[in-house]
Amino acid sequence: MSRSSSTFDIAIEQAFDLLSPEYAELFDNSAATAFQHPVWLHSLYTRLASHAGATPLVVVVRHRTTRALAMVLPLLRIRRGPIRTVEFADLRVSDYLAPVCSPTIFSQLLADESACAELRGLLHPFDLLRMTKIPDGRLPIENLLAAPRRVSMDTNAYATVLIAPFEQWRASAMDRSYQKELAKKYRQLQKKGALSFSCCNDTASTLDALEVMKKFRGPRFQSQGDGDLLQRPEYFDFYSEVALRGLGSFVRLYAMKMDGDVIAAVLGLCHRGTYHVIMSAFDIAGYKSQSLGALMFEQVARDCIERGDQMLDFTIGDEPYKKLFGGQPSPMWAVTQAGSTAGAVALFALKQAPWLKLAVKRMSEFRLLPPRTSTPTR
Repeated sequence: MSRSSSTFDIAIEQAFDLLSPEYAELFDNSAATAFQHPVWLHSLYTRLASHAGATPLVVVVRHRTTRALAMVLPLLRIRRGPIRTVEFADLRVSDYLAPVCSPTIFSQLLADESACAELRGLLHPFDLLRMTKIPDGRLPIENLLAAPRRVSMDTNAYATVLIAPFEQWRASAMDRSYQKELAKKYRQLQKKGALSFSCCNDTASTLDALEVMKKFRGPRFQSQGDGDLLQRPEYFDFYSEVALRGLGSFVRLYAMKMDGDVIAAVLGLCHRGTYHVIMSAFDIAGYKSQSLGALMFEQVARDCIERGDQMLDFTIGDEPYKKLFGGQPSPMWAVTQAGSTAGAVALFALKQAPWLKLAVKRMSEFRLLPPRTSTPTR
């Protein structure tokens, strides 16, 4: 029987208050990403977990002497088909996953064998431990969990470094011919009516933009697997709550309007000088030849630079347009560990047969999908 740590107290707190001042302080001093922000995680657990049949598994580590928070590991228990999994709180909305902890405290935890053993024991039982979407260079969560070495995922994240003024960034990030093409299309767009670009700053404009995003994205993703997440009430409520709670600080929702009507929108998270794009929508049917998406992202980059942001992050996905704006690829990592014979068999099968990996992925997401659906699209 392993001894308890003399330095840390470790427990599962399913009802942990992610909107509490102590978590806000921990997050601000941690190496976590925007997707572990108090508002984001609170909304994920309260709006999405129950719909996915997931149980919150919030691992809370405190300093024994002061009771101050040392680390929070936001996880979920969820049965995917016959497989019992433990995974990061994601549910298809988060792009980057990480423990909420400072590098210094994380190193202290790794050096405390009793604390590590105690934490690992709290995660059982599970068939499969799945830690995906780990950004490059982040805390080595696999060491804390005694899991196999991380492996690269089959997708990258893309971000472009912003330079002031905007004209200098555009000249350094974008091909000259592409700059001219966008300038021509912007002039064409301006001739169609009263064109405006702004950041939503109140409840009415935010909800209006989100409703328009929902309308534009439905037909666009209808033929791709299970369609667009915004079409599902629980996900629309999730993004709406995040947008309204974080408006003016943690969230920026941009809207481009023609004669007062929204024709393009981009929703993103603000964190430590970086704007993370999480969702976009454009009136492609109404403006087929205007490259609305590209024009919108150019305006978003301009606004970010004027606000002093240092990075525009297009997040996960290898879409070609990201490189057109100077986006540089960054690898994403995954950590998996079997906790039973069934989990070991599943892992072996996934590594041996790529086609089976896709089949199991679709099966494992069955609980998250509406009837007669398949592959997810955000």
